[in-house]
This record gives sequence, structure tokens and C-alpha cells, in this order.
Amino acid sequence: MSAPFVSYAEAIDYLYSFINWEVNRQDRYTSEVMTLDRPRRVLAAVGDPHYVYPVIHITGTKGKGSVGAMCAAACQASGLRAGLYSSPHLQDFRERFRVNNEFISPEDFTALVNQLHPVLETVKDITWFEVTTALAFMYFAQQKVDIAVIEVGLGGRLDATNVVKPVVSVITSLSYDHIHLLGDTLAAIAAEKGGIIKPGVPVVSAPQPPEALDVLAAIAAEQHSALTLIGRDWLYTPQENSWQGQEFLAGPTGQPLESYCTALPGEHQALNATVALAALDQVRLAGLPVTAAGIHAGLEQVDWPGRLEVVQRSPLLVLDVAHNAASARRLLTALDEMFVQRPLALLFGVFADKDVDGILEALLPAADYLVIAQAVHPRALTTDVIEALARQQGYQKPILQIADTRLALAKAEELVGPGGLVCTTGSVSLVGEIRTVCSLPVGHVVPLAQQPVAQ
Repeated sequence: MSAPFVSYAEAIDYLYSFINWEVNRQDRYTSEVMTLDRPRRVLAAVGDPHYVYPVIHITGTKGKGSVGAMCAAACQASGLRAGLYSSPHLQDFRERFRVNNEFISPEDFTALVNQLHPVLETVKDITWFEVTTALAFMYFAQQKVDIAVIEVGLGGRLDATNVVKPVVSVITSLSYDHIHLLGDTLAAIAAEKGGIIKPGVPVVSAPQPPEALDVLAAIAAEQHSALTLIGRDWLYTPQENSWQGQEFLAGPTGQPLESYCTALPGEHQALNATVALAALDQVRLAGLPVTAAGIHAGLEQVDWPGRLEVVQRSPLLVLDVAHNAASARRLLTALDEMFVQRPLALLFGVFADKDVDGILEALLPAADYLVIAQAVHPRALTTDVIEALARQQGYQKPILQIADTRLALAKAEELVGPGGLVCTTGSVSLVGEIRTVCSLPVGHVVPLAQQPVAQ
């Protein structure tokens, strides 16, 4: 297909003609396959838009989306025009490009693709994510954002987003994920994630396992980048939590801790919010007018669905995008602490390249029923394989294979009854499909006044 593209559908079709590692399982994460040369060439041809505005650059295994959403919300509430580039999306591709929490319009997206098309035709082997990233950088420049929050797609060192020159680099909690690409040790994973640390640019890190922290500290020292470590340089204490949000105390070491609340529920969000606070402090030190009032308001108003999201009262329906073993363990803790409704049906689907055994090991002991669905995605693991893995772990309770997500949800609700709990998890795609089944606003949390009250 040749430009100009008249419709959004045509522009999307063109974009998806490029090789897409989100759809096709990537087998190699090396400089021969992943390179920053292609993104740099494309961006140079359109005026290097990623150098026009300050950037918060975020990588990690768990929590990078939540941290990014909190940072963007705080900047917006401070009166700044804030861009947010994230991946993957839950329901609509346009969720990946937000300015002040509004998605890119179909018309703007189509115009950007038309603008970039002649350049793309000259760059051999450019990938879908590299194109998408270039479009995001162009969009934020055209929208004249005051700051952009940029989330890494995969890893960090070789990720297309790593062409930025940020005001702060952020590394959220590291754990095992994408081990076939990033390495099977936390040190190897940290080396890839730590590749976003730039010379002289401050870096903020969540608490890390010792072997990961050693690597990150060494990279920061080599790059002469000041390292702010949560748990050492910034402290936090979780307070009361509920499905409506998480209260916590936080502040720099040696100073009185201040009270905060984030709209994202779960004790782990106190950690993510503290990472965001430390990052925003570096943004303020860089000269951007991020205010204390804006930070409080941004955390309280942050809109980031699929994170312990309660979407229905009877039975209670909770959606969470936990898709590795560490995230699944955090989800289980949250379910035990915040949701007393039982029985519990686990509505589960997962991608084939994930640590399925680790996720099931964490969640199955709490589940009275396992309902296995299969998101419409090429990487989704088949329901029969998931059941076999669950039985191999000794799970003796009822298992139902219902590939269709709408039917699977209906059955899970029937099994637990009006007073029970259904938890949907395992993949972003499954959570997105269930949000669509429930007719929830695309990419946005249902307003608090409309949310169900836990019984």
C-alpha cells in the first residue's frame, strides 16, 4: 500500500505490515537484530523530535506502567502538558499515545503515518515497535508537550526508546521475565535494563535483589550518574489500603515522611508511587515546575486500568495484568488482604513465552475454580496446555476450558455466585478483552462513584 493513507484503518494496516515482536515471539535480543541505528536514522530524517522536550525514561520488570502513569498524572496536575508513551495497550492501540491522558486521534495518527511513510521506505528491516516509537516522539513534539514519560518496550539497552536524552532514568522492580531474551539471571537482566542509564543523568531505582543492584550501581558509577535508591535514599511505609487506593508515607531519608494516597490499589503501589516521587523530584531539580500540590493530586487521580481494577460488584470482578511469577505473588497478597469474597474463580489466560508454572504456582492455591480462557492473540497459550500444567502442579479442584472470553466470564460468575470473587489475570490481552466484554471505557478506569463497593 502506498501513501497517502486516507483512513485510520489504512494507516494501521500499513503499520502492522512491519515485523512485530509483540505478535511474533522474538528469539534473539542482540545488536544484530535490535539496533538503535534504525530509530536514529528515522528520527533524524524528521528533525529529531525526541530532543525537543524533557523525558522521563522508565524501564523495569514490574510496575513501569504504573510509575509512568503516576509521573504523567502528577506533571499534568502541576499544569504541564504531559505526554505518555506506554505498551502494550489493553483495548485500543491509541492508548499507547496519550497527551494529558487523552489518546491520539485517528486523524492525527493517520497524518503522522503519512508524514513518516517516505522515510520508512528507505530504512531496511525497521520493526513495528521502532516505527511506533518514532510516531510517538513525533506526536509529542507536534503537540508541544512540556514533558514526555517514555516507557521502554523490552529490556532497555537495545530498545527503540533508548535514543532519548532523559532528565532522569527510572528502573522499577526487576524480576524474571523474557529470560530467553534478557538472560536467566537477575544480573544479566539488570545489565540490559541498566542500559538506559546515560552519562551524567540521574537514575532512580526501586529496591532490587543484591545481584541486580550491584550491576545497576556499577553502571551508574561508570556513567557518573547519581543513583537514588528507594529504601536507602527515599523511604516509604504503606498505610491503609483498599480497592479504592493505597495510602502511604514517603520522603527522602532524614526528612519527615509525608502522607500520600494513590488511586492504584495494592501495597506494591506504595513502592511504585515512591519511585515516581523520587523521579519527579529529579524533574523538579532539572527546572520543571512540578508542584507538591500537583504531585498529591496526580497520585490521587491517576487513571491506569487493569491494576487490581474492581469493575463489578456481584460477583466481585477484579482485573489485574500480572503476567510473571513475581507479579502473581503480589496479586495473591492483594487478594488475601483486600478481598474477602469467596469462593474465588481464577479466570486465566497467558502467553506461551511466560513463566506459566511460576504464575500458576503462585495463584492456584487460592483458587476454588480455574476457568481457562484464550485471548485472541498469536502468542496465547492453548487452554489444554494450561490445564495440563495446572494438573501437573497437583491442582485438584474444578478446571473448565472455555476459550471464548465472554463465555468464560459468564461461567466464572455462575460458579462463584453473587457473593463470590472472580479474578481475571495472566495477560494484558485477556484483561483487555474482559474490559471490552464488560463495556468499560477504553483505556480508562471507571470513575470511583460508579465503582462497586466491596461487600
